[in-house]
Amino acid sequence: MCGICGIVDYSGKPVEKGAVGRMCMALEHRGPDGEGIYIDPPGSVGLGHRRLSIIDLSDEASQPMHNEDSSVWLVFNGEIYNFHELRPGLEKKGHRFVSHSDTETIVHLYEEYGEDCVNRLRGMFAFAIWDAGKKKIFAARDRAGKKPFLYSWDGQRFVFASEFCAMLESGSVRRDIEENAVSYYMSLGYIPAPMTIFKGIRKLMPAHTLIADASGVRTRKYWDLDYTSKLRIGEDEAAERFLELFREAVKIRLYSDVPLGAFLSGGVDSSCVVAMMSEFTRVKTFSIGFEEQDYSEIEYARQVSRIFGTEHREFIVKPDALDIISLLTQRYGEPYADSSCIPTYYVSQETRKFVTVALNGDGGDESFGGYERYQAMNAADKIGRPGLRDISRVVSGLLPDSTEPKSFSRRVKRFLGNAGLPAAERYLRWVGISGDIRLADLYSRDFAAKTDINAPLELLKPYFSMPGKMDLLDRLLKADVNTYLPNDLLVKVDIAAMANSLEGRSPFLDHMVMEFAAGLPSSYKIRGSIKKYIVKKAFSNKLPGAILGRRKMGFGLPVGRWFRGELKDYLRQTLLSETSLGRGYFDRDKVRSMVDSHTEGRRDLSFQLWAMLMLELWHKKFIDERTVC
Repeated sequence: MCGICGIVDYSGKPVEKGAVGRMCMALEHRGPDGEGIYIDPPGSVGLGHRRLSIIDLSDEASQPMHNEDSSVWLVFNGEIYNFHELRPGLEKKGHRFVSHSDTETIVHLYEEYGEDCVNRLRGMFAFAIWDAGKKKIFAARDRAGKKPFLYSWDGQRFVFASEFCAMLESGSVRRDIEENAVSYYMSLGYIPAPMTIFKGIRKLMPAHTLIADASGVRTRKYWDLDYTSKLRIGEDEAAERFLELFREAVKIRLYSDVPLGAFLSGGVDSSCVVAMMSEFTRVKTFSIGFEEQDYSEIEYARQVSRIFGTEHREFIVKPDALDIISLLTQRYGEPYADSSCIPTYYVSQETRKFVTVALNGDGGDESFGGYERYQAMNAADKIGRPGLRDISRVVSGLLPDSTEPKSFSRRVKRFLGNAGLPAAERYLRWVGISGDIRLADLYSRDFAAKTDINAPLELLKPYFSMPGKMDLLDRLLKADVNTYLPNDLLVKVDIAAMANSLEGRSPFLDHMVMEFAAGLPSSYKIRGSIKKYIVKKAFSNKLPGAILGRRKMGFGLPVGRWFRGELKDYLRQTLLSETSLGRGYFDRDKVRSMVDSHTEGRRDLSFQLWAMLMLELWHKKFIDERTVC
């Protein structure tokens, strides 16, 4: 697990080693154990690497890594879990290895199979290969999008890195803002790939490869999930098959030459991971909680810890957690509105004191149907029929607003208010952060005129209109796997963990587990009120009903309460400052009204205000202060 960067200049200008060095230093937190820089003999290529030593701690495993004749050079971020299986076949074909690392396997796979090498990899990865003979960069990103890959191309110079700060340190990237990205951000809470907040920087999409040469940059998708071909399999067999695949996915993620543990929230997915890990080793578990009990799952985590006899540690997040917000704004590099990045950062920080690798439960909900919104979307299809649609809107309008986002009345009002909308718009209202705030009213007149307010909805529409035999649940899962999962959840965990030099591994995101889940009929995912049905059936003999049957809590931060209490002054001073109001994004009177409505307890606007706060803090750091990372 590492940080990677590089510059390739096709105009023939030499790449300054100092520029690559500055990029590497911006990634030091991702790789505190060493640095490597390669400048090719003509001088027009520079590759950089910061190392977090996980597998093969020797110097032979250092990067950039090359093949036998130094015609191929690699920088790699991630882990390849099947490298032990791949290596013997490559050795039989005559490839010579000098290390025991998974990194070297990619080098020789590329030599042998070229761009097709990615299809043989099982793991999480973002890498770039300089092919000296063909004068090209070949890069790839893993199937689920666990590992990040940013790049820029100005017609002559190709620059890439794991994080935004490193891109900016290259000296080749401007800080011009992509205004449409703000529209995506204020609707979704994140900026979806391939777009970024900077006009000149792009994200390589998950499951894509990239080629950069003198003629330009080209990308290609190499993998996708098939939700249309369903397995003909009984429930018992499906549960057993899932257990086999999941056991293997966990087992191969336990290979490490450094201490290893697990995040344990007390939810179904992390509990399943810990239960399976305990079959192979005594587990170190780490949990995060809040003083606000309706936001804290820590008692459930303790229960799972006791069942499996884990070595357990806990950390409580308090309102002064926002002390870390400046660092997180820098690490994320673009506006990011998922407030759970703060507890994720803190649990990563505490975990790193004891281990270097932590398994987690990411991806279980998006593959096996774990969110309440999936059930709500299905139910809304019935209520959304003519007649019932009008009734639901009337009833929604009669219900009082609640200032508590987790209250039952708030959920009912939200459900009824969205029930009559078309599927894509209804989905956006469930996953988005704008709620019933119309962005056209929130934006200033000038900004609304130059941004595409409908872009986020257009991004989602294809998942609900694509041809083929896919029911609504499969369309929802496909939308989440391609948008919410890689652009929000996986970004959150990668940045928060790597900011603490901690590697996260996700068994539910093993591509073989994901392919199996996509092939299951929807009735094996959601059955009546039971979400993740087949997962819970498979673990019914390993985990108690109190864990498997409890309502999903989520990992949100109680910012709504904090904005009315300890952080009220901070919110007002930041968002209502003349600097913030003068940005030109939002209507001044609307911002004042929103802040007053929330802080005075008339409405809950915590999601919208948090997003606006994070946008302002990003603007200060990256545009006003022009942060040098």
